[in-house]
Amino acid sequence: MKILILVILVLIAHFQYRLWLGTDSIKQIEATEQQLANLKKQVDEKKQRNDALYAEVEDLRKGQEALEERARDELGMIKENETFFQVIE
Repeated sequence: MKILILVILVLIAHFQYRLWLGTDSIKQIEATEQQLANLKKQVDEKKQRNDALYAEVEDLRKGQEALEERARDELGMIKENETFFQVIE
């Protein structure tokens, strides 16, 4: 009977060790889940960036309005017979 109790205690100790300190421990699983969450966040951010770039490419392909807007914003260009007002805040 004592040997059976000893075997059960050894098994319990072994499983507790694996649960808390082993290669597939709770701590290791939580760290992996955190890493997975970080990677998912990065993927979402990059997907949003890609979607914005795809939308910009489509705008540039479709018409002159996007080109004109870009020229006005980035290069400060204006059309003939327009008056340019610069607002300083």
